[in-house]
Amino acid sequence: MRVILDTNVILAAFAGRGLAHALFELCLEKHEIIISEHILSEVQRNLQKKLKMPKDKVLMITGYLREFCTLSNYKRLDKETCRDIDDVKILGLSEVAKPDYIITGDEDLLVLKEFHSVPIITPRAFWEISKGKRK
Repeated sequence: MRVILDTNVILAAFAGRGLAHALFELCLEKHEIIISEHILSEVQRNLQKKLKMPKDKVLMITGYLREFCTLSNYKRLDKETCRDIDDVKILGLSEVAKPDYIITGDEDLLVLKEFHSVPIITPRAFWEISKGKRK
């Protein structure tokens, strides 16, 4: 499957060893993770500012993402497409990349439930789907 991992999921994956980390590893192994330059810049900025990671470690992580994820452009959409303007770029990425799922913890995206028939689900929901516990 092709999946978009929102910035918050990627950040959580590198911040700890919980569900987001396990989900990221699962997606690397069994699925195709689609990201954009926008996601990479958000990850870089938040790893440095919010998680206070040293710059060399941040660059190592973003380099890792570039190497093992599929980098795609996004389509510019009307800023009214979503209630959070930053999330419009995630939806625009979905328009170009045609993923099977958008995986996020962001309520502004989750409230949509889907975008152009692409389900928008939580990391827990995708984990259960991947493990065959949910359809």
